[in-house]
Amino acid sequence: MGTYLPSLAGGVLIGLSAVMLLLLNGRIAGVSGLVAGLGRRPDRRWLADLAFVAGLILGPPAFAALSGHWPEMRIVASLPILALAGLLVGFGARLGSGCTSGHGVCGLARLSPRSFVAVLTFLASGVATVFLVRVLFG
Repeated sequence: MGTYLPSLAGGVLIGLSAVMLLLLNGRIAGVSGLVAGLGRRPDRRWLADLAFVAGLILGPPAFAALSGHWPEMRIVASLPILALAGLLVGFGARLGSGCTSGHGVCGLARLSPRSFVAVLTFLASGVATVFLVRVLFG
């Protein structure tokens, strides 16, 4: 049971941050939208976007400082594959008018039909990708 506690705590913190951003700023915690917002002229909203994104970036160093070790990660893909995947995710987020955090965390919590369709599309695409990669390269 203890091995699930860090994941549970992370999920609670993600939910809490999404609720706080919505209640305090009236904004949906869609990371792609927040990152895209950093490209506009600095103002109060820009500062809030910057603070949220900085919190995401500073999470692993904060974890390391509190726990004494870095989070365990294992990346097996090459840099070109990671770059291509990042571009495809960015394109998909723009095409779908949001990303997994905006639709999956916030949209489903608000019972948004559009988010429900988007999340089903994300999941189906992920399942199809894993299947194809395993069949072609497995």
